[in-house]
Formats: sequence, C-alpha cells, structure tokens
Amino acid sequence: MKFGDAFTYVFQDQDWFKKLIIPGLVMLIPILGQIVVLGWSLKVTQNVIRNDPSPLPELDFGGDLSMGFKALVVSLVYSLPFLVIYIPFMIITAVAGNSGDDTMMTIMGIAGACFGLIAALYGIVIAFIIPAAYARTAVEDSIGAGLKFGEVFAMIKKAFVPYLLVVLGTIVSSFIGSLGSIACVIGVLVTMPYAMAINGHLYGQAYMEAKDLQTL
Repeated sequence: MKFGDAFTYVFQDQDWFKKLIIPGLVMLIPILGQIVVLGWSLKVTQNVIRNDPSPLPELDFGGDLSMGFKALVVSLVYSLPFLVIYIPFMIITAVAGNSGDDTMMTIMGIAGACFGLIAALYGIVIAFIIPAAYARTAVEDSIGAGLKFGEVFAMIKKAFVPYLLVVLGTIVSSFIGSLGSIACVIGVLVTMPYAMAINGHLYGQAYMEAKDLQTL
C-alpha cells in the first residue's frame, strides 16, 4: 500500500486547485453540500480502483449527490447499534437528572462511564468498517454492496494492516482539514476537500489490497 501517495497525488494534477476549491465552496451548503462532497471523494475511490492515472475528479453535483446519499445511508445503518443504545440512555439520564435522587444519579454516573467506554470501542470498530463499506458502495454504486456485512468484514480481516493504515491516515487527514481554519477560516475551502480526497484515495488502495489478498 502506497500510503504517501494518498497525500501527494492531488498536486500531480495541474488543475488541483480548481478541483479542490469547487468542492470546498459546495461544502458551504448546509447538509446537502457535505453529502455531495462525500460522493465526490468516493469518486476518487472509484478512480484508484480503476487505476486511473489522474484520480482527482471534477465535481459532478448530481452524480456526487447520488453517491454521497448512498454512502450516508450505509454509514447510518452501521451506526444503528450505537444509536439504539444511545437514545434510550440519554432519555433515562434526563429523567434521572430531573428526579434529584442521589442514588439514581450515582448509578447513572457509573452507567455513563461504561457507555463512554462502549462508545469508544464501537467508534474504533466503525473506523475500520466504514472505509471498506464505502469502497464497496463506490465500486458497485449500490447501497446493498456496502451493507453486505460478511463481505465487508472479510475484506477487513484479509487486509487488516492496510485498513489500520487507512484509520491512521484519516486521523492525519482530519488534522490537515482543520488547518485551514488558521488562515482566517478561508483555508478550509481547500484543506477540507483535500482531506476528503486523501480519504478517498486510501479507501481505494485498501480495497485493492483486500481484493489482491482474497485471490491468494
């Protein structure tokens, strides 16, 4: 896996600034913009898997919105187990807080600490699952492909190290994405799409690694 390529390939495209600033501007649209740019980043994933020599794509609002929506649905499904626990817990916590019962508050405090640990562990699991699920969604342009749990988990099991590198890469990219706020916030119009483009490239590379290992 060529980890460094995910951070450098963007600048090998002579139109890199235009291809980043347009998604950056689209991200200013509440909610819808983020979905479109998610779809745009998964087009990078498609291009990497197809061995496109210029994987940084132009933004296609309609097409990218469709892909981003599919990815959003996939991520929501994988988040459901957490939400099933989180929502009742928050309701019970609110009720306990209003009751003024010290014993109940102590119990809820302990339960809250346990819940925090569970949430952290589930967050780590999701950090591995989402890249694999997104790549499958992008390749087959299908929500169902991303929700084939057995195949998603098999990919991660086969290529654990590449997916570990993806997790580390996304942590680095999120830091890079936040750097734009230093430049009077305007810089995020470039750094945030750049971070998304990094992620898309990493997803594609890990998918290819998993497929190669599956054929051995």
